[in-house]
Amino acid sequence: MTLDTPTRRRGRRAKHAAAETSARTVDYRNLRNPFPTMNVFSDDRIEAMHEAALDVLERLGIKVLLPEARTILARAGAHVDEDSEMVYLGRDIVEAALAIAPRSITCRAASRDRDLTLELGRMVFQPGAGAPHATDLTRGRRPGTETDFRELLKLTQAFDVLHMIPPLIEPQDVPIHLRHYATLDAQFSLTDKLPFVFSRGTPQVRQSFELLQDFRGLSDDEFTAESHCYTIINTNSPRTLDIPMAQGLIDFARAGQVSIVTPFTLMGAMAPITVAGAITLSHAEALAAITLTQLARPGAPVCYGTFTSNVDMKSGAPAFGTPEHFRASLAAGQLARKLGLPWRCASGSAANINDAQAANETQFGNWGCFLAGATVVVHSAGWLEGGLTVSYEKLITDLEVLQMVAELCAGAQAGDAEIGLDALAEVKPGGHFFGAAHTMERYQTEFYEPLIGDLSNFGTWTERGALDASARATAKWQEIVHAAPDPICDPDRLEAFRDRVARLTRAGGAAPES
Repeated sequence: MTLDTPTRRRGRRAKHAAAETSARTVDYRNLRNPFPTMNVFSDDRIEAMHEAALDVLERLGIKVLLPEARTILARAGAHVDEDSEMVYLGRDIVEAALAIAPRSITCRAASRDRDLTLELGRMVFQPGAGAPHATDLTRGRRPGTETDFRELLKLTQAFDVLHMIPPLIEPQDVPIHLRHYATLDAQFSLTDKLPFVFSRGTPQVRQSFELLQDFRGLSDDEFTAESHCYTIINTNSPRTLDIPMAQGLIDFARAGQVSIVTPFTLMGAMAPITVAGAITLSHAEALAAITLTQLARPGAPVCYGTFTSNVDMKSGAPAFGTPEHFRASLAAGQLARKLGLPWRCASGSAANINDAQAANETQFGNWGCFLAGATVVVHSAGWLEGGLTVSYEKLITDLEVLQMVAELCAGAQAGDAEIGLDALAEVKPGGHFFGAAHTMERYQTEFYEPLIGDLSNFGTWTERGALDASARATAKWQEIVHAAPDPICDPDRLEAFRDRVARLTRAGGAAPES
């Protein structure tokens, strides 16, 4: 009998006990940011940028194309030049609006265990959104279709680390006056996560609200009392708020639904070439939009946001995951914390395929969001070509990083059991811990198991077909899409929804407003 024979015997008993335990579980649905926030500018420079943004709104003004929005702002005391459509917002108006904007927003998903709280310190992920194209290794790059939208929605539903449904791709095979019906159908039938509604004019927004309210079985008061969906509002930089976006801010505010205000400012193109200049412009536009929501309905749920990166000055093409993108995210985080509002930041990639460049840019962009303390991280998985394409394979490979970050949110334990003095006493000098009781009790659940990563040696990897990460991701997304149930909701409610959509379609749908 060797010295480690008793260890082996104890190990077999422990292994049998471990096999009867539950699988590893980590709550990916309710994440708090475990990282200390990072500053890129000193506090006095952040204050200077905030003051400069207020000066921009008061002295230079912002162009507001929607007459109703100009009327609302004028009633609050803003100076409005109707001929030029310019609005000059006094800082007192902006500061009063910021004082009543909510610091915490509860969002009701289809299932209570999918509800979200948007506030500083929380961490909420979305995959890539708003792309006109989809791509995968099987079918290639193509204009987005309703089938693509539904498949990508199934992938989003399958992973707890993705918390909100974005407008993944544009289903271009559906006419735009009917498209909101198709995207709502997919969201109602295939997911129980927080849905998205496009701000494409009051007729489509109101129909979407009514369809959602009926599908959830909510009264008018119940619907407006809490947020059941959200939208993204992009200003038109520099210093323009167009008609659909301004109308969306008003419509969502009055209905009590969340607007995530997101100026899209590219340094050197539609914003100053410096990080500080671009973020000052973004901040000014966000403040104007937030002010409009609070004037439309005091206390309306709204998130501060930014999407600021640079362009390639040789070609003018957008760039993402750059040092400048990272710095801009950090600066936006400092300004968001100054305001105290939940806020949205974004990752992304300018790469054309799911390669090393794509992985590097998205991960670097994500880390900028994490260290900036972003509440909602958009384009955190799957985004290619600067937003022109969502990749099935990249969605899966990026999820590896998001799940590992989610693991860090769970924290590390260091109690007596984790310190493992018994294990240290059990294993003799020069031995190993593979068969120790401490190991056998925990080996099935202690470590994160990679989603796509292959930890086998070269020989084993070769014998299995020498598949790279994209090929393994292809198998993973195909498995999920083919196995996903359709629908997952109450079939009676879905039938009633589809009957109503059929009637609305026969009546002509709802054209977007421009």
